[in-house]
Amino acid sequence: MSPDNDHLTEALNDNAGHYLKKGRLIEAGDTPFQFYEVWDTPQFGRLFRLDGYFMTSEGDEFFYHENLIHVPSITQIAPRRALIIGGGDGGSADELFKHPSMEKVTLVELDEKVVDIARRYLPKVHNGALDDPRLDLQIADGLTYVRATAAAAGERFDLIVLDLTDPIGPAEALYTEAFFADCKRLLTGQGALSLHLGAPVFQGARVGMLFKRLGKVFNTVRPHFHYIPLYGSLWSMACASDHIDPLALEPAEVDARIQARGIGSLQYYNGDTHRAAFAQPNYIRQCLTP
Repeated sequence: MSPDNDHLTEALNDNAGHYLKKGRLIEAGDTPFQFYEVWDTPQFGRLFRLDGYFMTSEGDEFFYHENLIHVPSITQIAPRRALIIGGGDGGSADELFKHPSMEKVTLVELDEKVVDIARRYLPKVHNGALDDPRLDLQIADGLTYVRATAAAAGERFDLIVLDLTDPIGPAEALYTEAFFADCKRLLTGQGALSLHLGAPVFQGARVGMLFKRLGKVFNTVRPHFHYIPLYGSLWSMACASDHIDPLALEPAEVDARIQARGIGSLQYYNGDTHRAAFAQPNYIRQCLTP
């Protein structure tokens, strides 16, 4: 079956893409920054898109959010404060609040409409995290927020999460070496930066470029790989830090920390998936080689 008017399509590069059956359109429109759609789909339930790109869905959000958050945070000892740039759907905040030591999560979202949509249509993604009293929600430009906080020698964070769209359009400036360096200045003594890099099969040059940029800023950059159903491909993420190394944790230690912290409701992440995510097939090693 080929895609038609009954399907939502997304290009992964100029030569390939994927599609999903639409189902019912719940809402669509323009914000000052982007075009949004909310669909109720037969495969993933409620699904959110921006400018024609799949962002998140009820049915598979845990593939993305659990790995983006827990790979670095389980490596840390009692993380207390985190900063999310983007992430207006609340999924990353929800995972951070599963750590009992977490005292405050600052979420800086450029587009207020994204938060509004998540509150109205995506409760199974954020599970109330957007209204948690520990959440400091800032409707602001992430680039400006990070630079101003760094310049003012203000708050410091155990984890900074770049939960962003792809490095094109409004998000492009948040994937530069300069911005990574600004983020580094906001990290604590066990601090780490967590972000996604893209699809190594279809966006190999982008993945390699971002990995190289991170390596110019941080002593340790650990890429990890997960299949994300909504994105239609194997997807790469990275944990970058001068102080922690998630690859140093054995599976048994990851499981022990999950149990000790009382982190429940995990649908993907455990000690075995933590360790396995760092395995690199040869084609990925070539992609990451300068």
